[in-house]
Amino acid sequence: MEPGRTGVSSCREGAGIARARRAAVFYLLSCVLLSGCGPANQEGPGHRAQNLALTPEQELSLGKQAYQEVLRKAHVLRSGPEVDRVRDVSQRIVSAAEIEPLQREINLHIQEYRFDWEFNVLEDRHVNAFCLPGGKVAVFTGLLPVTRNDDQLAAVLGHEIAHALAHHASERLARQQMFETAVRAAGGLLGQMDPETQKQLIGLLAAGTQLGSLPFDRRQESEADHIGLFLMTFAGYDPEQALVLWEEMAQLSRRHGQPPKWLSDHPSDADRIAQIKKWLPQARAAKKAWDEGRVAPARAR
Repeated sequence: MEPGRTGVSSCREGAGIARARRAAVFYLLSCVLLSGCGPANQEGPGHRAQNLALTPEQELSLGKQAYQEVLRKAHVLRSGPEVDRVRDVSQRIVSAAEIEPLQREINLHIQEYRFDWEFNVLEDRHVNAFCLPGGKVAVFTGLLPVTRNDDQLAAVLGHEIAHALAHHASERLARQQMFETAVRAAGGLLGQMDPETQKQLIGLLAAGTQLGSLPFDRRQESEADHIGLFLMTFAGYDPEQALVLWEEMAQLSRRHGQPPKWLSDHPSDADRIAQIKKWLPQARAAKKAWDEGRVAPARAR
């Protein structure tokens, strides 16, 4: 026994250490029961390490809740040619994402995930679109005149759907250290959170947020460009129109001095156009091989 310490104080200290250890064990067990206490690691579609905050079940739950919050506050078009156009193009993109050889080609990991696809058009003049986790797509009416044909709309929708397929929202939550907040929200509590936390969380889920490191966001945006180009090509759309669209967006940015909010955290115009030019022949070659039945069989699991 150290000088100046009584047996009682040593016992109390020992009991405190024991309680702390029991609390730590309980915390770790609770995390296991919650299907993860922090980010899970996997290789993302860009062949880089990807830290994810959410399990597949949590990702779906959070996407559904966030979508309901967005729709509740928006003017949703229930029918009409704009709605039909968005839903037709979106469904073709989603069907392409189910092609297993394409998933291997662009390194998607979605086998354990469930997507409840839903497509809505929101009456809003802004040039914007997004896809929340779990397959919840929203397109603003302001985007539709900008996309002059269905091929260009497919380029945008392929890009936004790619964010959900690549689990980019879960990765952003891990990076922003919002794991605990996200898990609480995924448990059905998003609607009960204070407005600022709710706004921040939905912003991270919807991909257009200004929070965090833009270079990191641009890596995700480049991945979504790459995935989206392959998706639109396999869906039967002309991938050349993706290049036309982004070139027109570059001209729009130059005329107005800044890009639309939708493009504010995307790669630079020059980088994006150069990348798409490089990927175009790859996407066409992959689609041609698929059409001709020249694809490698899936590996045995």
